[in-house]
Amino acid sequence: MMSQLIEQPTTSPALGRLPERTVLVHDYLNQYGGAERLLEVIHALAPSAPVFTSIYDADRMPALYRSWDIRSTWMNRLPGVSASHQRYLPVYPLAFERLSLPDCDVVVSSSSAFAKAVRPPKGAAHVAYIHSPMRFAWNLDAYVQREQMSQPMRQGLRPVMAAMRAWDRRTSGRVDRFVANSSAVRDRIHDFWGRDADVVFPPVDTERFGPVSDELVEDYFLMVSRLVPYKRFDLAIDAFNTLGLPLKIAGSGRDRQALERRAGPTVQFLGHVSDDELARLYARARAVVFMSEDDFGIAQVEAQAAGRPVIALGAGGALDTVIDGVTGVHVAEQTTESLIEAVRRFEGLSFSTRRNVEHAQQFSTQRFADELVRIVAETREAKTWS
Repeated sequence: MMSQLIEQPTTSPALGRLPERTVLVHDYLNQYGGAERLLEVIHALAPSAPVFTSIYDADRMPALYRSWDIRSTWMNRLPGVSASHQRYLPVYPLAFERLSLPDCDVVVSSSSAFAKAVRPPKGAAHVAYIHSPMRFAWNLDAYVQREQMSQPMRQGLRPVMAAMRAWDRRTSGRVDRFVANSSAVRDRIHDFWGRDADVVFPPVDTERFGPVSDELVEDYFLMVSRLVPYKRFDLAIDAFNTLGLPLKIAGSGRDRQALERRAGPTVQFLGHVSDDELARLYARARAVVFMSEDDFGIAQVEAQAAGRPVIALGAGGALDTVIDGVTGVHVAEQTTESLIEAVRRFEGLSFSTRRNVEHAQQFSTQRFADELVRIVAETREAKTWS
């Protein structure tokens, strides 16, 4: 998703603190996205905490990270691991199994794959914030389809992923308390691992966006994301080709050339946009469109913070972030036809800018920090008395 690449974590003096003897664990630090922005906020709650991770590429991360105590594993020395970390997929479990954490009171892991499997020191409480259980293992067919893998490669991955799922399920027992980033992820945790989880929505810098007066809203719809297969820009382009309505697409990625060939005259590609331009695009759009099933969807909240309604696939995080008929419209199915139907329904509804902004505030950084600090304190106390 397109979002601000911050050099300072989004915090304020009002944020609480995690215990002094806290250790943080994160999957990998070689790419920057929503999980890393969330890690920045967690780190701000424990600024002296060491951050353990499989690989760390300082050149690919914000300069701020160079002031942190980041400790990578032996994987960091593998050839080409930063640029092509996916090819080392079977190695990550071994790296985290062998990771030795220092004596501490609390371990907070931030995980969409491997970090939650770390072994906490004896007596330490382990709280795992889960962006999603590993998608490539639990939903292999969808993963390989959007990555356009060959049939032999798909078949070769099946026994590997079966072993990965067994390991993933087994290591979930090393966590004292799970925290999910959405209701959909909470349900996956229950289905895959047989564990309950609290839902704490990720922090969104809602103060960075604001609405404009109604007369400044322009006649275009907007999509904001990396141009990659699973975001399903193809479906949206086909829909807006049919509708003949203006669609602006902000973002870059490997699918851009193919998508441009698919687009009709009402679809405009903006490429990478600045933070200020993104805020302006949000605030002046008729609506912001999302056709992928995101685990949470920070951009959906950003759009509402700018006062605009959202047209989003009614699945995953959108079930939490978008109120159907109130702050936006849910798309029934991931098809061009369903999106066309949703846009036509949208055009027959009215939406309150003020209501959208108010709804977005429940996803603020302050709220995230308060809830995480409380959960860690409760888990640590329960561990002490167990």
